[in-house]
Amino acid sequence: MSLHDALVAIVLGLVEGVTEFIPVSSSGHLIVATEALGLHADDPKMVVFNIVIQLAAILAVVWIYRAKILDLLRRLPRDPVAQRFAMAVVVATLPAAIIGLKLDDWIEANLFSTKTVAWALIVGGIGILLVERFASTRRSRVPEMEDIRLGDALKVGLAQCLALFPGVSRSGATIMGGMGFGLSRRAATEFSFFLAIPVMVGASLLKLVKERDALAVSDAPFFALGCLVAFLSALVVVRFLIRFVATNSFNGFAWYRIAVGAVLLGLIALGWMPG
Repeated sequence: MSLHDALVAIVLGLVEGVTEFIPVSSSGHLIVATEALGLHADDPKMVVFNIVIQLAAILAVVWIYRAKILDLLRRLPRDPVAQRFAMAVVVATLPAAIIGLKLDDWIEANLFSTKTVAWALIVGGIGILLVERFASTRRSRVPEMEDIRLGDALKVGLAQCLALFPGVSRSGATIMGGMGFGLSRRAATEFSFFLAIPVMVGASLLKLVKERDALAVSDAPFFALGCLVAFLSALVVVRFLIRFVATNSFNGFAWYRIAVGAVLLGLIALGWMPG
């Protein structure tokens, strides 16, 4: 592995780990970062690399919540609350899974560009500001993650479909959707984390099978370094976010999205970045 490849792996692994679970769009940031490094996001090697580091990031959530996941699995055969929560995760997963299978190729072919990411960042930022303003005016009726009802889970799952558009952010769509539908800030955030496990693992494995011809043993060190950086940085971010949501709004992330989107549109207009 060359020094250039090592730097690319570290930068993109860090971008993935830092942005995957906060509402700023990891896919959007990866597209922009890849292009900024002089690479192409649709290059088969980079497609596979981004899939692999995404899997590494989701492993950070599995690790942090390993005790709760094992407890839910242990209770599942006899506990109605655990059974209802498991069903809620399934219900919330289905809309994006169904729509994603049908539209994934079209989205990759037509929407993976810096300009679409920029506009999605701006529109998503405005959406976060609106949800925060609306949610702050009423009391949450779902205080804890395991209190979520199947109807609420379906609504969150439908909101997650917005994240199929690059730049929207899966975590942003599910957290803001959950808060908009009556989940508390913490419940919406933790449910988003749990929902990420089947959604991201399933989508990543399907993409890996589709792009398997791009896998090469010689790229193993490059992939391994990216995975390590993505895993460690995601660990830090998820733990930070759990503490952050207890006393803070997501408005800061919204303004960040709007600012980054505006800067990207400016760079595209000046011809300094491909659109």
